[in-house]
Amino acid sequence: MALVKKTKLAESYFGQVVIGPPGSGKTTYCGKVFDFYKMKLNRQVEVINLDPANDNMNYSPKIDIMQLITVEDVMKNYQLGPNGALMYCMEYLEANFDWLLNQLFQIKDCYLIFDMPGQVELYTHHDSIKNIFSKLDKLSYHLCAVHLVDSHYCSDATKFISTLLLSLSTMMQVGLPHVNVLSKADLLKKNLSKLDFGLDFYTDVLDLQYLLEQLNEGAFTKKYKKLNKAIVGLIEDYSLVSFIPLDVKSDRSLLELKGAIDKANGYIYGSGEERSIQALLSCAVGARTDSERFDTDYM
Repeated sequence: MALVKKTKLAESYFGQVVIGPPGSGKTTYCGKVFDFYKMKLNRQVEVINLDPANDNMNYSPKIDIMQLITVEDVMKNYQLGPNGALMYCMEYLEANFDWLLNQLFQIKDCYLIFDMPGQVELYTHHDSIKNIFSKLDKLSYHLCAVHLVDSHYCSDATKFISTLLLSLSTMMQVGLPHVNVLSKADLLKKNLSKLDFGLDFYTDVLDLQYLLEQLNEGAFTKKYKKLNKAIVGLIEDYSLVSFIPLDVKSDRSLLELKGAIDKANGYIYGSGEERSIQALLSCAVGARTDSERFDTDYM
């Protein structure tokens, strides 16, 4: 038995942990990426659902936390609200880490996609998820956090600053290689003219002093000029946050994000996948519509 366990620990596993606020498109992304990796890149991949309240999955998970515990059962049995029940479920998973590990050991030679809950407290100051993936990291699971936030937050200076603070806090708390994503970029594309700045200002998080001017324009925020300046300075001092825009309907967009994630977690694909990538790129270059030019320039 010890020999089997030792052999398993000698292997390396790769994957991504998909996190982000409710409504950011995590489950939709997981389903799209599963199909994209499997059907178009020939990558062996499995999705793992670790959201105990996820009853709208558009994929068939290889591992499902809802077989261990659900938010609904916890709320019913312990008279907790949905937020408290979700935290309880994550603490329960941490306490029953062997349940997860035993199932992970049954998955052979596959890239892993973890679909996570949307409660932001789990990634900003609660320790269970951080502890779970820290244990997996020690067992040669090379994982990257993919943090999705809705791109509509770019439309308002205060919302975008909140998004930057959330992303920064999550990066520091979770402790994994990190890729920040502006999801639903197809909607962002339709409303580029309504943004205060160009798209690269939001993706590259350029000089936030310009954003500070926007923050200080409102009658309410004028009272908090010093606070606004301190917050902007905090984000700029760390210089960690930038975003990749994502349109899950675009193969080129999925391909670029895949490249950033693979670079972050160290995944190296085989020759078969390389040929698939080259074929996808050739198709995209050979048939560039106006819509695809947006993908080429911004995705």
